[in-house]
Amino acid sequence: MEKATVIGAGLAGCEAAWQLARRGIPVTLIEMKPGKFTPAHRSAGFAELVCSNSLRSDQLTNAVGLLKEEMRQLGSVIMRCADETRVPAGGALAVDRAAFSEKVTRAMRTHPLIEVAEREVCELPDSPVIIATGPLTSDALAQRIAALEGLETLNFYDAAAPIVSGESLDMSRVFRQGRYGRGDDYLNCPMNREEYEAFYRALLDAEKAEVHGFDGTQVFEGCMPIEVMAARGEMVMAFGPMKPVGLVDPRTGREPYAAVQLRAENREGTMYNLVGFQTRLKWGEQRRVFSMIPGLEHAEFLRYGVMHRNTFLHSPGFLDEHYQMIARPGTYFAGQMTGVEGYVESASSGLVAGVSLARRMLGLEPVDFTDLTAIGALAHHVAHAAGDFQPMNANFGLIAPYERRIRNKQERYGHIAARSLNVIEALRSNPLACDFCEEARC
Repeated sequence: MEKATVIGAGLAGCEAAWQLARRGIPVTLIEMKPGKFTPAHRSAGFAELVCSNSLRSDQLTNAVGLLKEEMRQLGSVIMRCADETRVPAGGALAVDRAAFSEKVTRAMRTHPLIEVAEREVCELPDSPVIIATGPLTSDALAQRIAALEGLETLNFYDAAAPIVSGESLDMSRVFRQGRYGRGDDYLNCPMNREEYEAFYRALLDAEKAEVHGFDGTQVFEGCMPIEVMAARGEMVMAFGPMKPVGLVDPRTGREPYAAVQLRAENREGTMYNLVGFQTRLKWGEQRRVFSMIPGLEHAEFLRYGVMHRNTFLHSPGFLDEHYQMIARPGTYFAGQMTGVEGYVESASSGLVAGVSLARRMLGLEPVDFTDLTAIGALAHHVAHAAGDFQPMNANFGLIAPYERRIRNKQERYGHIAARSLNVIEALRSNPLACDFCEEARC
């Protein structure tokens, strides 16, 4: 059997390698860590989560929740490991990031058909190959990719939120509560108007770290630095990550003027990240300004927020709906480099690319997941989006509309989700797509 190559052991690369191997395809999974690290990565493990430990909503009436369930049904190793390492996060799926990475790494290193090679790739290898080197692709390989005929390579920037020690929080000021009484998975730091206005002014005046080429306009909206958000207007934060709606401060019995939410980073609750507080402030400024948040006056910062480059392809016209290069069959891309945005979306592109390459190598027709599913709609968007192509999260706007008009949005989304899962089930039960069965072998 011919061997496939997967470059990059992030979420997309690991998912792609797994999907190939479970179909009997031997794989070489190449990862440049630990010999070389990007500015954002710290761990030698695979599938390292560098921005947040949340994989976002797990509800079927949320598009990313639907995408997760589709991936579970399709045998995703990333979803299996995430489910096994989840930490409390209300209606979201958040994971213990160290345990999650360890499980994914073990799955890759112990699979008999996956060979791990630790080295940097500087040249585009021959097909069959999946390039899943992510938003921080090394300069040498990025230059080779950028030189591909007809390709426009774009840059924008991602930012990560700080993490603080749980035992350093002042719990006399912090209260545990989910919005609208939905569990108690979040810690909340309430602010009155005076505290919010002082924090806002301090944030505007704080010194930012230099990020080469960044002018404040190239950041993805879903990962916007808190200081960029503040610069857009005094109340932007209060209607964004600091919105108080659905919360009641037990000390006052009223909704606070604003609130900062903290989410557990691990099962033990010894570490918490500041939800929505991605930043490029200098580290000393992060300590000074964020210590103004009630309850964080003496917080121990276990990790400061960082900002880094994020590179993605102009995929429409360059990739098809299987994430395959149109001009170079047998060469696939996966992950955020393709223009999908988010952990789950990246893994989903790896799943589609891995399934598609495996079926190509087995002499089978590719599977079109169609725009009736979240996983297929995202792939179709990457391949066929019109206009100014920008990174995209999973959303119901990408999925084909429901056949019957339903005014209530949640009810409509529920029907779309049920239809999507029916499509996935039909694929799994189709004898011509036998590689989706539990013991996938064709």
